[in-house]
Amino acid sequence: MDSSEFRTHGKVVVDAIANYYDLMGNARPLPTVEPGYLYKLMPLEAPEDPEPFEAIQSDIATKIMPGITHWQSGNFFAWYPSNSSFPSILGEMYTAMFSVVGFSWNASPAATELETVVMDWLGKLIGLDKRFRAIKEDGTEGNGGGVIQGTACEAHVVAMLAGKERTLARLMAEGASKDDCDQIQPKLVAYFSDQTHS
Repeated sequence: MDSSEFRTHGKVVVDAIANYYDLMGNARPLPTVEPGYLYKLMPLEAPEDPEPFEAIQSDIATKIMPGITHWQSGNFFAWYPSNSSFPSILGEMYTAMFSVVGFSWNASPAATELETVVMDWLGKLIGLDKRFRAIKEDGTEGNGGGVIQGTACEAHVVAMLAGKERTLARLMAEGASKDDCDQIQPKLVAYFSDQTHS
């Protein structure tokens, strides 16, 4: 696919996304397919040759859409909304374009610093104390900062680790030695109900 074909097909995809959201408000959220439905509709081997874009669009409409749970439906009350929106979709397009692997500042300074800026904005919006910000009001570097977690599961793990570290810091402040904390750490327990997100 060259850039000209990408432009043409990209417009079709944007129209398909807009149409999907126009109809999403009252869509039935859960599919009625049975487990294994897609295996019966797909070839057993990967295609040797590329299919025309129109055939892929048809497959999405006839094979994929029947098995989609519509998290954005106005009738979907399970779990939590996936918070997709037109601005976020456009942002995802830029994310795909840049294809940044943001594991360090050198890998992409703009991506790393944008995340820090946005986290500081969020901290201000929710009234988080300024000591938690990465950049002070005068523009100098602060002691805070944070990162955006990619999933709810990641956020839960980070919260548990923060709780563990806070507990150990409190014990040290109360006079526990490092050796004491090393012995206590494996005994720390997190309690969850059987309804907790994984």
